[in-house]
Amino acid sequence: MHATGYLKSPDQTEIPPVVILHGADRYLRQNVLAALTVQLFGEGDHSENITRYEGKNVELKTVLDELYTISMWSDCRLVVIDDAEDFISQFRSGLEKYVEKPAKKSIFVLATKKWQKSTKLAKKLAKTGLVLECAELKGAELEKWLVETGRELYQKKLSRNGAQLMIELAGNDLGLLDQELDKLAAFTGENEKIEMDDIRKLVGGWKAETTWEMLNAIRDGRSGIALEHLEKLLNSGEAPQKILGGLNFVYRKLAQATELARLGTPLNDALKKAGVFPRDIQSSSSYLRKIGRPKAENIYSRLLKIDSNMKGGSRLDSRIQLEELLIGLCCS
Repeated sequence: MHATGYLKSPDQTEIPPVVILHGADRYLRQNVLAALTVQLFGEGDHSENITRYEGKNVELKTVLDELYTISMWSDCRLVVIDDAEDFISQFRSGLEKYVEKPAKKSIFVLATKKWQKSTKLAKKLAKTGLVLECAELKGAELEKWLVETGRELYQKKLSRNGAQLMIELAGNDLGLLDQELDKLAAFTGENEKIEMDDIRKLVGGWKAETTWEMLNAIRDGRSGIALEHLEKLLNSGEAPQKILGGLNFVYRKLAQATELARLGTPLNDALKKAGVFPRDIQSSSSYLRKIGRPKAENIYSRLLKIDSNMKGGSRLDSRIQLEELLIGLCCS
């Protein structure tokens, strides 16, 4: 089970004596541990019932002694091994014996970035333990998580387009995205929706604003202004790949709309189906008509080419590649 599935409704999952949290996303591991603590002990401070060890600095005997010690304060205790990769590798046979006859009044949590499902230990725990994947979310799964978290945790409506924009501006880190949702919820106040403009204003700071100004300049045919904004972003240390991500966010939709229009969908309807924000449909339609169908149909191949080149397919400096792309996309 992925950790996000458990976190939706922790009380619906029975907690067995051994729990594995595997994957590199520390935000998910922390949230699962917090939910486990509440599920086991209720709200409040229960530090007296929780013992944590670093996997590199503890022996199995020490951990077993703790697991079999009866708590004076509760019917249950929680013992956690953080960064448990080396601990699992070093004491695998002892852990295999433990899971066959675990302590009755302790929950043993192993938090590890790597988890080999083919091992004897993993196969045993697949049947008797709770194994939660704490790997980072990507693509549609990440967008869905943002939309659901906005609705369930912050009581805000966030569109899929809004989620995509947040990811483009803030990246894939769940912890950072949750912080951005928190800021947006406070910023929007009593409004039930988080609008695209809210995201543009609040997520990514002045760099995001500069990116949108650059995109507007491209659309309006002001190549010189677009290049000035690009220079400002690069000089500030903004990664070329992140700048390309902003371009991709807008122009992949225009490329999709162009293809839908080629197949017979009216252009404005095609832009709407491609996910272009309603406010931008008229300006996007005008832009595509100005550059003409041959150039519009070439947008997608331009994006694919620069993406490949910036990943090592070309020795040309990323700055020059981006400058060429901006000039090529300008309607002039």
